[in-house]
Order: sequence, then C-alpha cells, then structure tokens
Amino acid sequence: MTAAIASDTVEEDVFGGVDSHADTIHVAVISDNGGHLADAEFATTAPGYAAALAFLAAHGQVVATGVEGTASYGAGFTRAARAHGFQVVEVNRPDRAERRRTGKSDPIDAYAAARAALSGRATSAPKDDTVAGIRALHNAARSAVKARTAALNQIGNILITAPDAIRAKYGHLKGTARTEALARSRPAGDACHTGVLAALKSLARRVMDLTAEHDTLTRALNTEVTTVNPGLRAAYGVGPDTAAQLLITAGGNPERMRTEASFAALCGAAPVPASSGRTNRHRLSRGGDRAANAALYRIALTRMSGDARTRTYVIRQTAAGRTKKEIIRMLKRAIAREIFRCLTNMVTIPDIADLRPLRQAKNITLTAVAQHFGVWPTTISRLERGLSRDDDLTHAYRDWLQAA
Repeated sequence: MTAAIASDTVEEDVFGGVDSHADTIHVAVISDNGGHLADAEFATTAPGYAAALAFLAAHGQVVATGVEGTASYGAGFTRAARAHGFQVVEVNRPDRAERRRTGKSDPIDAYAAARAALSGRATSAPKDDTVAGIRALHNAARSAVKARTAALNQIGNILITAPDAIRAKYGHLKGTARTEALARSRPAGDACHTGVLAALKSLARRVMDLTAEHDTLTRALNTEVTTVNPGLRAAYGVGPDTAAQLLITAGGNPERMRTEASFAALCGAAPVPASSGRTNRHRLSRGGDRAANAALYRIALTRMSGDARTRTYVIRQTAAGRTKKEIIRMLKRAIAREIFRCLTNMVTIPDIADLRPLRQAKNITLTAVAQHFGVWPTTISRLERGLSRDDDLTHAYRDWLQAA
C-alpha cells in the first residue's frame, strides 16, 4: 500500500519555477492545482544544476519549468535542463503591482515563476545557443565603438583648453587626419606642453587600436551572420551589425515566435492606436526590444536614401498627407515582415561569383557598367563583392554582360 502511494506521488504532475542569480538559483515546485510543495537553493555550477533537476524530478512528473532570466543568470540552468529533456519556458519578472502586493524574496519569485508556467501565462521557449558567438562578437564590437568614441571626445576636450601652439597645430585637423597626426607627434618642450601632447598621443593611439579592433571584429561578425543566415545578411540595407542585432533578438530558434506580428511587437514596430474623437491614426510603438527597433530604423533610413521602391513609397505616402514619423513607422512594420521571413525560411540569394570574372574577361570597366545602368561605380563594385544586394540589378547586369 505504501509503495503504491509513493508511486502515485512520483507520477503526480508538477511545475517548477526558478529564480536565477549570479551565484545561486532558487527552485520551487508546485502541484498541478497550484499548491506549494517545496523550494530549495542551489549553486550555479554543474553539480548544482544536476541537484536542482533531481530535486524537481523527485516531486513528480515535471510538466514545465518556468525560468526567470533564461538568457542571463539562468542560461546555465536552462542549458542543463533542456539537455536532460525538461521543458523550459521563459518567465518575465513579476510586475511592480504584484511585487508590492506579495513581497519580494527568492522563494516568492521562484513560486511566481512556477505559477506562470502552470497558468500558461509563460509559454515562450528560451533562445538556444546558436547565436551565442554572434552575441559575443556584437557586444565586443559595440564596446570598441563606445571606447573609441570616448577617446575621441577626450581628444576634443583636451584640445579646447590646450596651449595655443598645440591648438594651432592640431585644432584645425579633423577625423582620421587629426588622429594620425597626434599619434605621430613627439612630446617635447616645457612640462605643460609635454604632458598635454603625451596625453593626446596616447589617446590617438588608443583610437587607432580600437578602430583596427573594431574592423577585425566586424569582419568576423560578418562571416558569422552570413554563415548563419545568408538571406538576412543579403537583404537591402542589412549590414553585419544590424543583422547580428536582429539574430540576437530573434534567437537561433525563431520558430518560438508564432507569427510575424509577434516579431513586429517584439521589435517595437507594431502600430499602436492613437485615435481620439474624429482623429483616426496610429503612432510609433515605444515598447519591445529597443535595440532591434533601432536596427529596423537604420534599415528604413538606408532604404529611404537608396532604394528606388522605398523612395517611391515615401513620395506616395507624403502626398497622402502622412508625416515622416508615420511613414517610418509603416516602413519599419513592413521591414519587420520581410525580416521575419528571412529568419524563419531559407531565403535563396542569387549567385554573384561570376559577375566580376565575366566583366573582366570582356575588358569592361566598372565605370562603363555604371554609366550603362545609371548608378555609381561603387554600387557595381559592392554588388560584385557581395557587400550589397539588388536582385533586379544583378539579373540585368548578368544579362547585359552575356550579351556584350
């Protein structure tokens, strides 16, 4: 009789919840009717994760486990749980109203995560590790840009108050010319001049090193994103940094987003009603992942300046009385739809490897090609090297070369 009761207890459906931190995770277990069963704390190590999973399994058949911070502090536990066949769902932290009502502690948060998994409020699968390398390269490249910007600002600030001789020599220079001149300088003279020039030279060399570092990281990032999703990278206006951000936002398993509307909402590109009285309009969304929203914004600006279809669309919407903000919102929503297709489907891109050899074999210059199609030579060069994509121009260019 006792064995039968123990067997029934083991087979009871339970739900888990995890509140994650840097050094510890707090795990809670509830029954399928929401009753609290047990909770415990474990270390964020491989043995700790194994003990936490054994703790969950000891209380019954684990239907789902809600984890708070699956892409940050809970990433290690999430990997271990999925490797052992546990279903993990991503849980957002409780809102402020609920925290004010129920309090804040590790057990409270862990039980709240378990209830979110039980109720179905948390259903999103966590991101997998496919884009972990892209995320690391992207963060490193952006930190290099921030550090370079800080160094450039310091150079400008020092030159404002520098001695007249230094200001006269370097103040009128701009950009790379100023950085290279300062990096070649030889601090000499009195103590004031020597100290200022030494600081400027050090900052200039830092800028040059960070620029080289950023270029190296960007090349590696471009290789990674092109390998993971060549269709996304080849889309018009999508560079390495933008493609990386969109892949990071979607994760390596974008099938967890059921519709393109959910991806648009995730990127903060879903239209938000802003109607009142006789006014019927929508405004820009201020929610979602702001970094992904900024990526869509950069794509929209690039297409508004260089894509013929987009420029025609902008002219048409402007004539209809829409403002620039409204047009950009509509463009971002349309771009989100296109990006979602690139993320969830294998998008074929036209082969361009034959274009340059074919042109060179017929002794045709880039200038001649550009003049024929009415574009800049740089456009043709970038098309041949795969740095930009224009399917219509690619097909027309190949047909023209073959007929030449």
